[in-house]
Amino acid sequence: MRTVVFGASGPTGRQLIEQALAAGHEVSAVSRRQGVVPTRPGLTVLTADAEDPDAVDRAVAGNDAVLSSLGVPPSRKQITVYSRGNANILAAMRRHKVKRLITVTSSVLDPTWRPTGEFFFNTVMDPLVNRRIARTAHEDMRRLEAILRDSELDWTIARPSGLFDHPTVTRYQVAENVADGLFTARADLAASMLAQLTDDRFVRRAMAVITTDIRPSIAGLVWREAVARKK
Repeated sequence: MRTVVFGASGPTGRQLIEQALAAGHEVSAVSRRQGVVPTRPGLTVLTADAEDPDAVDRAVAGNDAVLSSLGVPPSRKQITVYSRGNANILAAMRRHKVKRLITVTSSVLDPTWRPTGEFFFNTVMDPLVNRRIARTAHEDMRRLEAILRDSELDWTIARPSGLFDHPTVTRYQVAENVADGLFTARADLAASMLAQLTDDRFVRRAMAVITTDIRPSIAGLVWREAVARKK
């Protein structure tokens, strides 16, 4: 299958590339920064800004499916890359008759998401980090989800919980809309997205993805993801 990955230079994008190549896909990796994704057999590297409709159109052309892990660091400034980038992707997919899209938002978007037994997170960290520091990102993710729900294409929304790095895929769990878990390994998120290329359980639905076998430190995760990570 010919698959294009947007957000290829980010940590989830890199997992998508590695796992897609290992599964035998022909992969086009799209990044707005030139030279950060190394070329290799089976991989075509493209430089494009997801908010540039013409560049997105050229990237989508000739592919069978689209995987989007577009994202930016949390910020109090207005964020548009989720909604505008994916709107451009959808428009290009229509023009080139590509039907399948799997894209990433967040478990935060489900109002019932309150992981069991996580009192400190639910009462302190979630209001501080998700509802304030990352508020503008989640607002744009909601705009993205609204755009997708109005689309006739075969989309799936992947909703991870707190993302962290882990070298291998675990026995992750998926559920429609929301899952009872605080963390998601990026390897598991990528694996769940790739699985949807040949699985119709979550077509035109949101798929929550959680990791239960491994538990990182909450404080360490917040530092790495909200403060130290540079995308």
